[in-house]
Formats: sequence, C-alpha cells, structure tokens
Amino acid sequence: QVQLAESGGGSVQAGDSLTLSCAATGSTVRYTMAWFRQAPGKERIFVGGISWDGNGPNYADSLSGRFEISRDNNKETLVLQMNNLKPEDTAVYYCEGRTGRTPSPRTYDYRCWGQGTRVTVSS
Repeated sequence: QVQLAESGGGSVQAGDSLTLSCAATGSTVRYTMAWFRQAPGKERIFVGGISWDGNGPNYADSLSGRFEISRDNNKETLVLQMNNLKPEDTAVYYCEGRTGRTPSPRTYDYRCWGQGTRVTVSS
C-alpha cells in the first residue's frame, strides 16, 4: 500500500517561487505520479504528471510554463517547482499516484493521494 505525504506549502507573495515535495511510503517505481490542486469552493484539477519511466511531464495548458514536475525514483519523491506564483494559484495541492503509464487529468483515475499541502499567494 503506497502512502503519499505532501510538504512545502505556505504563504507567499505574488511573483515568488515555491517548491512542493511528495514523499512516498512504499514503492512508486511503477506509478505514474501527478499533482492536482483544489481552490476553495472549486473542484480538484490537474496540474501535471509524469510517468514511472520519466515520460513527460505533461502539464495543464493554463500553467504557461510556470510549473515544473520532476521525480526521483530512488528517493521515492515527486517535486513540483512553482515559479512566478499568482493569487489564482492559491489552493491545496495534492500528490496522486496511479499504476497506468500515462498521466491522467482525472483525479478518479488515481489510486492513492496524500492529505495535501496548502499554498496561499497574496497580491
């Protein structure tokens, strides 16, 4: 059973950068991993994902190159580097994993996820 734990969230100013990490307990070597986010009062949406063999990453079109996803299979860690943050990036960010090879933009395609880490961006 894979368990995921996100960290690195916090309160920042617009234009700042922030790095989120997701640590896995249990092997995620064959898992495709992704980041989702959920803003207050809104549904959870896909940020980006990367397959277990490093294929990708794929990102939501709206991010315009500000976010970067990487993974270290040896350390069982997934990272989300967020640059030039905007107030609309305010959300709880979730790390999710699935056994398929391709990142899916649908959260229900994933079989495990963490408790989330909150990011607040002030203007």
